Amino acid sequence: MKTLFDLKNDLVTIGNAYAAAKQEKLTEASKPDASIDTIKALETKESNLKARFDILQKEHDEMEAEQLKNLQRNPIENVADPKSKVAAAKAALIRAVIGGKTVSPEIKAALGDGNSTGGEKILPSTMSTELLHEPFVKNPLRNVATVTSVANLEIPKVTFTLDTNDDFIADTATAKELKADGDVVTFGRHKFKVFVPISETILAATDTNLVQTVDQALQSGLAAKEKKVAFATTPATGEELMSFYSTQNGITEVVGSDLYKAIKASIAALHEDYRENASIMMRYADYMDIIETLANGNATLYNAQPEQVLGKPVVFCDSATKPIVGDFRYSHINYDPQVLYDRDKDVKTGIELFVLTAWVDHKIKLKSAFRIAKVVATP
Repeated sequence: MKTLFDLKNDLVTIGNAYAAAKQEKLTEASKPDASIDTIKALETKESNLKARFDILQKEHDEMEAEQLKNLQRNPIENVADPKSKVAAAKAALIRAVIGGKTVSPEIKAALGDGNSTGGEKILPSTMSTELLHEPFVKNPLRNVATVTSVANLEIPKVTFTLDTNDDFIADTATAKELKADGDVVTFGRHKFKVFVPISETILAATDTNLVQTVDQALQSGLAAKEKKVAFATTPATGEELMSFYSTQNGITEVVGSDLYKAIKASIAALHEDYRENASIMMRYADYMDIIETLANGNATLYNAQPEQVLGKPVVFCDSATKPIVGDFRYSHINYDPQVLYDRDKDVKTGIELFVLTAWVDHKIKLKSAFRIAKVVATP
């Protein structure tokens, strides 16, 4: 059975042949010695091609009209299950964006968009909530950090006070930090985009496959951005304060003759208020090097939990080029709730792109709550 795509190709082929036959007839008719039989034969050929073209055109127009009618139907109208309705609405939104069409109010309503105007391209709340708040296994920092989605967020660095001064804070480093940097953290908006390539095959796939493909790609893009800014050894201009390793944040480095000693010293260097809830963010390869050194041929240590070996819970992240020890509740990722969607096209491949624009900030609310373990070999 021919598809609409097949009919379009056939129309081009027959249309070119029809145009060529018409030109050939005119060329032959302009010759003074042309045979009338030859001209009539060319007329018959032209007429046959014209008839074939008209048949294909009629079938094409009917099929295109039916397809357009189907697209204009409400794709969630007869979907009863709430989860299936959300999936169908997500798929309809993605297809509408890629097709450059307006997203219907019914689709936006199903995705939790309470905006009655429908004018701005704001990602409906169901999708933005899932993207910004669901934990992403690809960003280990999310397992221990604080994550919010609040516009123009400002929060106090400490969650309680006893009187009008900072004398109650036992950690003198924290007291000095509050005095030097203020006791309020103000989050900014750092814009970035995630591009999701969508082929015609995926676009025509089931709602479930389409939504899973786009959601997974968007989540991976957000996680990659979070890790990039939080562990950048050379942060981009304007993003310096988002990195644990930035000299502008000035997190204290604690040295040791090897990584094991540097980590243990970092834990000890934390004030007890932070040490009690501290974790260690480090690369798995670095941890295995520590185990190899400590085990010294004894296989028993390889079966021990990392917390038993290092004394604190360990979160493995390959982006943590130097182990970070601290209370990661003071690592805070905030997204602006205004998340935009749009479409673009990769001109190199011709693939359509679903584009997500988001604004993120990562703040280390108290640098005194962290230490960075650094190895300095003894002479």
